[in-house]
Amino acid sequence: MTDQPVARILVVDDEQMLLDMVTDALTFAGYSVTAAADGLSALSAVRQERPDLVILDVNMPEPDGFQVARSLRASHPELPVLFLTARSEIDDLRTGFESGGDDYLTKPFRLEELRLRVGALLRRAGPLDRSHILTCDDLALNDKEHVVTRGSDEIQLSPVEYRLLHYLLSNVGQVMRRAQILEAVWGYEYGDSVLETAISQLRKKVDEGRPKLIHTIRGFGYSVRSPNP
Repeated sequence: MTDQPVARILVVDDEQMLLDMVTDALTFAGYSVTAAADGLSALSAVRQERPDLVILDVNMPEPDGFQVARSLRASHPELPVLFLTARSEIDDLRTGFESGGDDYLTKPFRLEELRLRVGALLRRAGPLDRSHILTCDDLALNDKEHVVTRGSDEIQLSPVEYRLLHYLLSNVGQVMRRAQILEAVWGYEYGDSVLETAISQLRKKVDEGRPKLIHTIRGFGYSVRSPNP
């Protein structure tokens, strides 16, 4: 029997005590939890972590929870969002759902109710599938959205650079011979110079100023692997 993937949850709240409490409760419940204390950090964390659910406080300094939800709905339309808020007026509820929220929990709340709502939203979203996301250390390639990130930074790649990185990440940790890479990325026999140029450009975008992930194996080819042994 294969293990089910652990759902990733991003919790966003500028109240540190509440942020810690919710993070601890969901971690104890078996989820992989990332915390963010403001809206800008939340948007960056979504790009980096690719969560399966966002728990979002409404009353934050700009961008507030509603603004963050609108941004998420534009870029990640299928990402479930659960609002936490002290507001309970019908107009606030309407604004929350219209900005892209899937559920709404009013403070103060019981942690057990939060866990139940989280479980329901994740079930409604369907089985987790990250087969389109290739990673190595803090480098991630989302093949569904054609987005590449290193840490919190998005990396802009040309089509050739993207195909090259995709091939190397698909074989992470392995040494790929030059002939294999040329055939897979360019589709026909080509000189080493074009590969060396593409690797050089890719390194500048992926590795410059960071721990090296793209390695040259002299006499053989190239490999993408973690800098940590």
